[in-house]
Amino acid sequence: MLDLISEGKIFKSGYHLVGGIDEAGRGPLAGPVVAACVVIGPNFQIDSDELKLVADSKKLSPKKRELLFKIIKEKVEAVEIGVVNNRVIDKINILQSTFAAMRQSLERLTLQPDYLLIDGNLKLPGVKQEQKAVIDGDAKIFCIAAASIIAKVSRDWLMLEADKKYPEYEFAQHKGYGTKRHLERIKEFGPCPLHRLSFAPFTIKKDKKKSAS
Repeated sequence: MLDLISEGKIFKSGYHLVGGIDEAGRGPLAGPVVAACVVIGPNFQIDSDELKLVADSKKLSPKKRELLFKIIKEKVEAVEIGVVNNRVIDKINILQSTFAAMRQSLERLTLQPDYLLIDGNLKLPGVKQEQKAVIDGDAKIFCIAAASIIAKVSRDWLMLEADKKYPEYEFAQHKGYGTKRHLERIKEFGPCPLHRLSFAPFTIKKDKKKSAS
């Protein structure tokens, strides 16, 4: 079970609201990257059996993630997401798009945190708050793990909608990740408007065309 030791140290240092930020969807071949910011205050407690289940979203079943999505939104001070689509990813790259989605989640909050905990090894550029980047933060720190759940569930819902529009790619099954079945669908139908053309296998095909010319 995750604790609130890291957040507690920040509150003891004089900060009032801590925002945990994480993303979902850096690796897929299709769809957006989605980030979430989860804000907690000094009085927040892990006071229910459901909140004790909060962990890195990758370690939870879809059913548990959806349950925790609702509980987190009810219990924390504030939650927001940011979404950056595949066209922007192709234009500015996935790292800058991830940063953009994170900033978007932060900017949309009506209640602004004064300290940020960011999942990963890089701080978030272009923000005024004090911050700390935490490698594997979604497995170590409660508010980052909570953000990972919000981001993952939100992105999965977007990909379920994408499945309705482009059923031949079966996005509901793989959520845009490069599974064997997804690659087979791409081979048969080519890319759709949601695919990231700056990602392999699309870039590999471009390179082959260049070398043949």
